Amino acid sequence: MKTYELRKRYFDFFEEKNHKIFPSDTLVPDDESVLFTSAGMNQFKPYFLGKKKDVKRAVSCQKCLRTGDLYRVGTTAYHHTFFEMLGNFSFGDYFKREAIKFAWDFLINELNLKEEALWVSVYKEDPEAYRVWEKDIRVPKARIVKLGEGSNFWPANAPKEGPNGPCGPCSEIFFDKGKDAGCGKADCGPDCSCSRFVEIWNLVFTQFERRGIDDLEPLPQKNIDTGMGLERMASVLQGKDTNFGIDIFAPAVKEAKEILKAETANKDTRSTVNAIVDHARAVIFAIADGVYPSNEQRGYVIRKILRRASVKAALLGCQAPFIYRFTGIFAHLMGDFYNEIREKEDIISKVIKAEEEKYLSIRKQGALNLQSRLDDLKSGELNKAQVLFEFYDTHGLSLEESGAILKEKNLEVSPADEREFEEFLSQQQERSRKKSMFDENIFAKGVSFAEITEFSGYRNFSEESGIIKILSSR
Repeated sequence: MKTYELRKRYFDFFEEKNHKIFPSDTLVPDDESVLFTSAGMNQFKPYFLGKKKDVKRAVSCQKCLRTGDLYRVGTTAYHHTFFEMLGNFSFGDYFKREAIKFAWDFLINELNLKEEALWVSVYKEDPEAYRVWEKDIRVPKARIVKLGEGSNFWPANAPKEGPNGPCGPCSEIFFDKGKDAGCGKADCGPDCSCSRFVEIWNLVFTQFERRGIDDLEPLPQKNIDTGMGLERMASVLQGKDTNFGIDIFAPAVKEAKEILKAETANKDTRSTVNAIVDHARAVIFAIADGVYPSNEQRGYVIRKILRRASVKAALLGCQAPFIYRFTGIFAHLMGDFYNEIREKEDIISKVIKAEEEKYLSIRKQGALNLQSRLDDLKSGELNKAQVLFEFYDTHGLSLEESGAILKEKNLEVSPADEREFEEFLSQQQERSRKKSMFDENIFAKGVSFAEITEFSGYRNFSEESGIIKILSSR
């Protein structure tokens, strides 16, 4: 089943169950607590909080961007920076029983998955969910796993660690790829760290408000928040070992291998190629939503992702811009559903190419400067961490970027070097903090700072303001 059909079947199924279809929200949320939209529920916060009540049931396929697993992308089968999240939601309407029944019905009757291939996990202190799975759905006890709040509570570990606010237990559904993909143990289950079990759907039962450590008060309005990773589900349906083999990824991976002349039989090379393609897609969708590479906030994150892709390409011998070429590929693969990348294909491509050229120029100069110190670095006459920090401080090259340049020269950066680099960075930040401090008595010199100046640069190109007073700390 192709990804476009999976999306459509999901929408059709829940629309028949009286869910209103919502289009994906932008990657730039109207929510100051997060930089990027990272989950399907982000756009529905007003409904979860009871501030909006015109809709009781919703369904969406949300564009998401997360960087928490950035360093795992490519090395695992299922992690991404940008991904799509299918979700169905209830705002004070149906709860655990219906949510579980909807999920099972969709997986078995719409996607034709075999019941014996599905396992579930529940929060160890949620007998209600366990009872629904065992009595109503009739999943054998052997395939129902009870897990703690680190795995089956949302947010993870919320009862003890917070944050305060709405939270609740969750129930996850796993696809069993078979014993050959397991660890060899007879009692292997979803709590095993092997790659046999793929988490395909998480059902969150938002029923509590956390007010303190283990202080959970029942919410007056109980909500349902579910998330099914489109790419993961597609890999199961298409029989692929990783998400990078599905229909909206495989052509891009093939193109990357040809451009880089990379033989991906080698596991490390395959991981590198997958990460490059993932990062390219993330940058394309971010720029389409108005986030351009820069040194500030969201733009810095996108610049970092793009540069990571360039660094990885350099490790495979590529020293020329090429990531911009994936804009057309993903516009073809995903433009039918996400028309914005098709409409903005030209500008996205130009922005990425310009950023690549800029970075490659910086990197080339950095490589030349490092080359001049190579002998002293190899002999130990120069402190490696100090040189790496200098290149960070002076040229803007991250530790990873400079480390990649050194690796090309057969000089490794050790964990000890990384720790020392972090010490130099911490010292510099402390110096900057002290330098920016001024006499606290300045606040007693007749100027009120009670009103906060709001940054309006995202709305206006210019503003008028007046000088209240000029102060000096000397």
